[in-house]
Amino acid sequence: MKTLVVFDFDHTVVDDNSDTWVLRCLPGEALPDSVKKSYRKGHWTEFMGRVMKYIGDQDVSPDRVRSVMETIPFTAGMMDLLTFILEHKSSIDCIVISDSNTLFIDWILQASGLQAAVDRVFTNPAYFNELGYMEVQCCHSHDCTQCPVNLCKRKVLELYLSERSDGGVRYERIYYAGDGGNDLCPTFCLRGNDVVMPRKGYTLEKLLSKLESQKDDTSLRAKIIAWSSGTEILEQLKASM
Repeated sequence: MKTLVVFDFDHTVVDDNSDTWVLRCLPGEALPDSVKKSYRKGHWTEFMGRVMKYIGDQDVSPDRVRSVMETIPFTAGMMDLLTFILEHKSSIDCIVISDSNTLFIDWILQASGLQAAVDRVFTNPAYFNELGYMEVQCCHSHDCTQCPVNLCKRKVLELYLSERSDGGVRYERIYYAGDGGNDLCPTFCLRGNDVVMPRKGYTLEKLLSKLESQKDDTSLRAKIIAWSSGTEILEQLKASM
């Protein structure tokens, strides 16, 4: 049986937020207050549409946006981890579930030379329109009250596992590595043999710690192992194989 590794992207695979890194392509590397103040909680993708429109209004070319995105740093140890996954594709599947967008993630993975380590990327679709402006759409619709309107990572993971099961693939163990509040929901569909790996010092670790302190809470079955570098995830992966 195979192992599945699930990654969040921002502050997990890469050591920053790709949606704010893109501001480096602006002359002043900052947004005007009129754009900044337009954000509504839970509607980040809609906000990013306005950010990319502003960037387009400043005559920043698609090539310039791409070249800036390709400079975002990977989290320590992640390149080694992805290389290991790439070298063991017969026994490890790997997917990314992220609230970034298809263009940013594809560019960054392509620049690393490790795109083939990742089997599927589930994120918000993005493209450049005929005017050269980047547009970002919502990943999907869902009825989860815990997640942002554009993406429920649990729904994505459950659908993926169902598709793989229909194709005759079942996973002996799932590793889920993430950092943010939107990474909590998918951990509830993990089994007792699975491992959720929150990044140390980030929101997901704090939320899981709070859950663990509620002794009567049985919603989380997976084992929790916190990490600070991809090397620690790699060690866990090697030990289980």
